[in-house]
Amino acid sequence: MTRLYDQGGYLLYTRNAEFEAANCNVRKGRSIVSDLQAGIMWTAVVLLTMGIVDLSISQHYSQWLSQLRGRRQPPGWGAEDADCPLECDCPPSYPTAMYCNGRNLQHVPSVPSHIKYVYLQHNQIAGIRDGVFDNAPNLVWVMLFNNRLDSDKIGKSVFGKLKHLDRLFLDHNELTRVPPNLPKSITQLGLGHNKIFKVLSSSFEGMTNLTVLRLQANVLEDVGGALEGLKSLTMLDVRKNQLRKVPDNLPVALRQLYLEFNDIESVPAGFLTLNPHLQFVRLAHNKLTDKGLPSNVFNVSTLVELDLSFNKLEKIPVVSRNLENLYLHANKIKEFSLSSFCGPISMTNFSRLRMLRLESNEISAKDIPADAAYCLRRVAFIDV
Repeated sequence: MTRLYDQGGYLLYTRNAEFEAANCNVRKGRSIVSDLQAGIMWTAVVLLTMGIVDLSISQHYSQWLSQLRGRRQPPGWGAEDADCPLECDCPPSYPTAMYCNGRNLQHVPSVPSHIKYVYLQHNQIAGIRDGVFDNAPNLVWVMLFNNRLDSDKIGKSVFGKLKHLDRLFLDHNELTRVPPNLPKSITQLGLGHNKIFKVLSSSFEGMTNLTVLRLQANVLEDVGGALEGLKSLTMLDVRKNQLRKVPDNLPVALRQLYLEFNDIESVPAGFLTLNPHLQFVRLAHNKLTDKGLPSNVFNVSTLVELDLSFNKLEKIPVVSRNLENLYLHANKIKEFSLSSFCGPISMTNFSRLRMLRLESNEISAKDIPADAAYCLRRVAFIDV
């Protein structure tokens, strides 16, 4: 044994050869154990990859971690935090939210009963089995966009028990039909960018609270009578489909209708009088001709914005004096008819139009009559 003292006789350092040797052996032993554990884990990973070991081992491993998590919670965690699936985050600052987005998940994890908002977007989920949400009946938002959802792999009652569900976003998946038995409480439903080719008349049955419905970028040729009964619907987006006509029986409360990038050739007579609350109608990138537009079909005072660009029109249709934005660019219009905007011009009889686009037609600035300055007195600039 070696000892070192200072000038005052105080012990500064001691060294025991036997103790050092024993301590070194302990460290070596720990290193051997660590190396052995690492080797076992690596072997398990290799065997799992080769398919030699049953996947249940990984499940037991997750259960073991869950038990440890429950035994040793970080400071500030409550019992509810311990219920959070290992694949997800449940931050204490948002106690009713569960974030599972962008985790490369292939299944929907178990949702704790206190959760109201679950974020599962940007994963690899292809199917959802019945009962997966039954433990969380108070869910309000379910975000499942940007996955690989297949209609044949979704249970018939997956969402049926979610009586308080307000928003369900299933955009950017592989769906070929609308999931059945959707909760009647939903106000916003996203089904855009899928492969839905048909909407059954019962698809939205009883969904009287639905206000926003997104069906854009599917392969729909018709929506039939599926929209009847949606008395609260204010926005319908069916852009980028294969529609050949304006949908029938549009909901009475509808305010915004987006029909761009379809194959529509005509607009039915009385289209806007049957839908008196419509304010924004977009029919750009279709196959509309003058013959397909009944006289005065757009001359309705409630209309605020009308987009007829990228069609085959040769005349400016008659519009209401209350219209504020009119888009007619990229057509085949050959003349500027002031009567399309105003009747007899007076101090009170003039158009409220603010935006008028006419570029990429067969007219120029010299075709605009001088009286346009009185009729279109609110237009800041006319693109021709």
